[in-house]
Amino acid sequence: MPDRAPQPVDRQLPTDEARDLISLVRDIAQREIAPKAAEEEDAGRFPREVFTLLSESGLLGLPYDSEYGGGDQPYEVYLQVLEELAAVRLTVGLGVSVHTLASYSLATYGTKQQQVEHLPAMLGGGLLGAYCLSEPASGSDAASLRTKAVRDGDDWVINGTKAWITHGGIADFYTVMARTGEEGPRGITAFLVPGDAEGVSAAAPEKKMGMKGSPTAQVHFDGVRVGDERRIGDEGQGFAIALSALDSGRLGIAACAIGVAQAALDEAVSYATERRQFGKPIADFQGLRFMLADMATQIEAGRALYLTAARLRDAGRPFAKQAAMAKLHCTDTAMKVTTDAVQILGGYGYTADFPAERYMREAKVLQIVEGTNQIQRMVIARHLAGPEGR
Repeated sequence: MPDRAPQPVDRQLPTDEARDLISLVRDIAQREIAPKAAEEEDAGRFPREVFTLLSESGLLGLPYDSEYGGGDQPYEVYLQVLEELAAVRLTVGLGVSVHTLASYSLATYGTKQQQVEHLPAMLGGGLLGAYCLSEPASGSDAASLRTKAVRDGDDWVINGTKAWITHGGIADFYTVMARTGEEGPRGITAFLVPGDAEGVSAAAPEKKMGMKGSPTAQVHFDGVRVGDERRIGDEGQGFAIALSALDSGRLGIAACAIGVAQAALDEAVSYATERRQFGKPIADFQGLRFMLADMATQIEAGRALYLTAARLRDAGRPFAKQAAMAKLHCTDTAMKVTTDAVQILGGYGYTADFPAERYMREAKVLQIVEGTNQIQRMVIARHLAGPEGR
């Protein structure tokens, strides 16, 4: 059966422009995304035309400077847009978050000339990006990456393989972290690589438990030559750029997680108020009512946590600890809420006739991407007690 329309969330938004933006997103979500979400996810189809529409609507560059085609929106607003999109289809919400992550390095650390040359197409010109940090042998230990970039005159030649790349094989550009110097974090540099550059190829997409419509693949760089003008930041600055990008990216994952959780809660409430057993709606049974109350409370707490981190970021204050907390709490909440939604629907929750089982499968990956939740706990503890092994 088609997914139910999500219930509108009563949002606290800072401006009338932001309220109009959310209305636009909801309209696009209901007209263009929701009607085909279940069918296309089941078929493993990536909705490139939706991303083209989002780009044309100014929704792929919301937190960036309008001088280069961005939307000048604070993270407080941008993240709520992600939540709205993820609530109807995580492939779309997460895809926008990944594109924003892929654009971050150039938008934040690029030269003025680089930004003028590349950002307008990246933010509003229909391009789609991917972020290349992880490798087959370096996931959580990203500083041990092996992809190399070797200087050759005015160019760099890149060789290596990146793994678990969202939009791998279909992206128009890749933000690539490669080793240009010594071992460890200080020997890594960031590059902007065109998706159609000679020597760039992708493996077959991974066969995943959820998010089947979002291609995740290894990306191979075989003698890929890029000019030094495509180096982002200084040589050896790449790992610091990557970590800075991930702090913001984790907030995107948190917002997407709350979107999925909210969709699951809406489905569970609708079903529980309609389904009758023993002569009354199952929503009248106290055990189930308490489950719904706990689900709603954890969602609201997660939304408040990611918005607190976003407002710190918007104010120019440190937010890395709060970003890790938001990613941890919101994705754990999504896993718990979606699992409870399946339980509330009973046997129907275990079938593909209802979206609850899809939400549960999708929620799992959010506990893994952009730093596993075990890594988030390490980050939080480091802020509280200092580095390990002092």
